[in-house]
Amino acid sequence: MNEDLNIKSFSEIIPSEKRIAVIGLGLIGGTLAFALRDHKMVKKIIGVETNKEHAQKALELGIVDEILPLNEAIAQSDFIILATPVTIAASLLPQILDKVDKQVIIDVGSTKFDIIQSAKHHPKRGRFVATHPMWGTEYSGPEAALHHVLRDRVVILCDKKDCDEDALQFVENCYKTFGMRIVYMDGERHDTHLAYVSHISHISSFALANTVLEKEKEEDTIFNLAGSGFESTVRLAKSNPETWVPVFKLNKENVLDVLNEYISQLRKFKSSLEKENWEYLHELINQSNKIKKILK
Repeated sequence: MNEDLNIKSFSEIIPSEKRIAVIGLGLIGGTLAFALRDHKMVKKIIGVETNKEHAQKALELGIVDEILPLNEAIAQSDFIILATPVTIAASLLPQILDKVDKQVIIDVGSTKFDIIQSAKHHPKRGRFVATHPMWGTEYSGPEAALHHVLRDRVVILCDKKDCDEDALQFVENCYKTFGMRIVYMDGERHDTHLAYVSHISHISSFALANTVLEKEKEEDTIFNLAGSGFESTVRLAKSNPETWVPVFKLNKENVLDVLNEYISQLRKFKSSLEKENWEYLHELINQSNKIKKILK
């Protein structure tokens, strides 16, 4: 156990003296490590990473100060960031809770229901705060981590009523220090909403990329003719399957519900073209323009 924790409660340790463990040194884990370091909120950052190349790169980039096995990292840390793929996070969280005392744990995954359920009845449930920073890129690994990108982004905190007051307050203060806007909701609502605003976008991008790659065998032609519209639409297709297959697995029912509606909308466009119903096509596009009221 961290010697500081034997002397003080978690809330008594000043932010700049806290030791952080980041489990999973990819895009989000690395970016949060940078944010903590940039805002001088940390004394030491310990990395936990099974991929040896990622571990070495994280050291080289200054994301972490050292790499330790999971149990040692937990024992030496005050604050633990769980930034693995969501299926791994859900299985790891109860094991981490078994080993903590006053430490605070967050996850940063794109699904919430399963990880919250995995800790629901744990006696140390209050030390865990379920979070989802709404920022990311199509890139992965420690090289993808960036400085100073979280300001004005939204972070979702789920089921805050189940968190210990000091744990919740510390996590809120961290995200506020980063300049992020906090939104609160329960885990089930989170997963439903994310299926609409994030998960379906990735499936659409993957499908469009596969469609173009199947129909357009001359890759040079794709490169030469691809405009900004195509690039922005298909950008997410570069995302790592190691991240997104677990997300789709854990949020399957919500994603299927949204996907069925999306397919229904595609059929409407297909039908209007087949029947040369230009008035209906105009109506469909005009209806879609209402999104401007939401996304300004």
